[in-house]
Amino acid sequence: MKGVRISGRPLYLDVQATSPMDPRVLDAMLPYYTARYGNPHSRTHLYGWESDLAVESARAQVAALIKASPKEIVFTSGATECNNISVKGVMHFYRDKKRHVITTQTEHKCVLDSCRHLQQEGFDITYLKVGTDGIIDLDQLRSSIRPDTGLVSVMAVNNEIGVIQPMEEIGKICKEFNVPFHTDAAQALGKIPIDVEKWNVSLMSLSGHKVYGPKGVGALYLRRRPRIRVEPQMNGGGQERGIRSGTVPTPLVVGMGAACELAMKEMEYDHKRISSLKERLLNGIKEKIDGVVVNGSLERRYPGNLNLSFAYVEGESLLMGLKEVAVSSGSACTSASLEPSYVLRALGVDEDMAHTSIRYGIGRFTTKEEIDRAIVLTVHQVEKLREMSPLYEMVKEGIDIKSIQWAQH
Repeated sequence: MKGVRISGRPLYLDVQATSPMDPRVLDAMLPYYTARYGNPHSRTHLYGWESDLAVESARAQVAALIKASPKEIVFTSGATECNNISVKGVMHFYRDKKRHVITTQTEHKCVLDSCRHLQQEGFDITYLKVGTDGIIDLDQLRSSIRPDTGLVSVMAVNNEIGVIQPMEEIGKICKEFNVPFHTDAAQALGKIPIDVEKWNVSLMSLSGHKVYGPKGVGALYLRRRPRIRVEPQMNGGGQERGIRSGTVPTPLVVGMGAACELAMKEMEYDHKRISSLKERLLNGIKEKIDGVVVNGSLERRYPGNLNLSFAYVEGESLLMGLKEVAVSSGSACTSASLEPSYVLRALGVDEDMAHTSIRYGIGRFTTKEEIDRAIVLTVHQVEKLREMSPLYEMVKEGIDIKSIQWAQH
């Protein structure tokens, strides 16, 4: 990269953006790139049959991880497409009777943008606020439901702050009012136990590359009983029960299936290991520097996502200074903008603190040595930037910055 000099590759702590592919997943995929290259929709010869068998086997592997039936899984290109099918597809199908959607202010951009698209078409959208811990208020959800509410869409695990919403309670409320419940579970799959029956979800969006699988593949869970209907967003040859036309990419689907099977076996072990690494990282930083705030609930969160704000430090400078650690300041999908994260703003985080947030993502392949190195580099950089900060000098002298009336120039 122009103007940036680093020795070797940085250590990777951005697992929420994408996870490295598990080598065992690649092993499962390779035969379908080389010898078994048949189109799974070819019904007249062995090449098609073996690919079809592989696709159906992967469908069962994905379904097992969320305790669903394989018949309820539709393969797509990723969670963004699943979210579009879910939000727009449901509302377009029931447009005559249902004109209202409830979602949250901290959803992923693709859910919010799908809702904006519906708003332009004349639908009503309610954006639920979240508390300072990032969790929605269930009473507010209950009181927002109207007779014409066609969908409630709430993300299971937030991609920026890692908080886990009370899925079972939301599911119960939706069942009581007979409103379909959609969840974007891309960050939850393989990380926390998912049960579509306990959660009472009608639709669920899943992604391959967040669970140590390949990029470019996702899966949509569509409940059969009671049946939920969607209007397809893609027209074509009628594959995937007409919901998602287009040739199913066998190698990618096989990869996602293998990744889900591995996640099922290793979720508990991964969770324990990642929890201890998160504690190591948080304690290591907090022992050495003050003014460190964890964004989002400490109790209800996935431990692999640690979003920290560092007081009296400029966020961009901190990110640039951490060249040897691959971290981000929020969602990879919106990190191109210099605006502070809309998720942190929804939590009520002060704008200056929102600007200094860093998201550390810890995953299956993260080592203790990487965590220790990240602590050293973060502490060094924060201390270096604070030394240059006149605000930090003033705070150390006991001046209350918030009470200062800054002169206009």
